[in-house]
Amino acid sequence: MFGKVASDVLGLSDIGSVIKPEDYDKADADDYILHEDNEKIYFLIKSKSDEYCFTNTAFIHLDGTSATSKKRVLKRFDYYQYPISNVRLETAGTVDLDVEIKFTIGNENYSIDVNKKHLEELKDLYKSLIKIAEINYDNAKAIKYAQQSLDIAATVLSKTHQNGGDLIQQFKEINQISFSWLMDTNKQYHVKDFGHVFEKYINN
Repeated sequence: MFGKVASDVLGLSDIGSVIKPEDYDKADADDYILHEDNEKIYFLIKSKSDEYCFTNTAFIHLDGTSATSKKRVLKRFDYYQYPISNVRLETAGTVDLDVEIKFTIGNENYSIDVNKKHLEELKDLYKSLIKIAEINYDNAKAIKYAQQSLDIAATVLSKTHQNGGDLIQQFKEINQISFSWLMDTNKQYHVKDFGHVFEKYINN
């Protein structure tokens, strides 16, 4: 009893372990994966109270209030809606039992303690998250530039059609061109599936 209380106080009971791929289907998080839409788990960390699941499309956190409580909260963050940033990996000191992977997804900050024996696996996760963050950042800039170029084109086009012509028809044409441009830009730069990133860096 004293050992359990001491571990809770020291925070040792919440140190996570990296789960092997052959055991993914035994984790609670697997029940919430969109297998029907080809969602796939690429990395899974499990502690006594939480599960942290990284799929090709989202980060899923199964949040337990304590090691003994059965009540849990499911949080899902799709990468294209909640960009990843501020990725950091803290290695263990001489007396430390854990290493930490830290990142921000959307406005949520995460710091996940993992047993230091899993450091090599965490390095692969770190590389994956760094790459996803880079892609998200570059795509956000591309979308911004696309919007600016569309605004410039619309301004120039409106000036060239100020005199004469069917204004209603011109409006329809400009509106259709703008809509198509934005839809194409969205498809190109809103990446939803990062499976190729995990395939490259995760060495299971």
